[in-house]
Amino acid sequence: MLPDDSWLNAFITLLVILDPAGLIPIFLGLTAEMSQNERRQTAIIASFLSFGILATFTLAGLQILAILGISFGAFRIAGGILLFFIAFEMIFEKRIERKKKTVKVAITRGHIRNIAAFPLAIPLLAGPGTISATILMARKHYNLYGVISTLLVVLGAILIAYLFMRMASPIEKLLGETGRSIVTRLFGVLLAALAIQFIADGMNNLFRPS
Repeated sequence: MLPDDSWLNAFITLLVILDPAGLIPIFLGLTAEMSQNERRQTAIIASFLSFGILATFTLAGLQILAILGISFGAFRIAGGILLFFIAFEMIFEKRIERKKKTVKVAITRGHIRNIAAFPLAIPLLAGPGTISATILMARKHYNLYGVISTLLVVLGAILIAYLFMRMASPIEKLLGETGRSIVTRLFGVLLAALAIQFIADGMNNLFRPS
């Protein structure tokens, strides 16, 4: 399995990108007209779908890159830039505004029964950021134990996101608007640092190929 430090770094990366605290107001907005049981079913379906998507990229992401002729160094740099953009949005509260717009589109189009797939599973949980991070982890630990460990990391992060969705109402009351904002910004700073590391590693891959 992955070394402890590597496992922790991978787990924190995915957790920061998922931003469970920032997901709470979005989930509440999407499920405003639902009962508690319907909310539970929505959270379960969204979690299963997002895990399936991320697991697919864990197993076949590198093959997809090879088919497209994309070097891993280039992908690492692109992924780092993408993660930094997400971090910027989190720190300056731009991500919540964008996600709220997605919520309104989903509701006005009558997709209440399908919100577990869109926009919860895609793109809020299994979005470009999490897909990029998953491929990066799979590439770093490309063997049987590494793949299993990466899947466990993905599963753990999705489970935490699921728990936040299930406890959305009491957590929102506990954190309040100020608490949620602080947690989201803190996650954003951590993600920005991780994104810079991805870019630096990608530059190293491009100019000093192994």
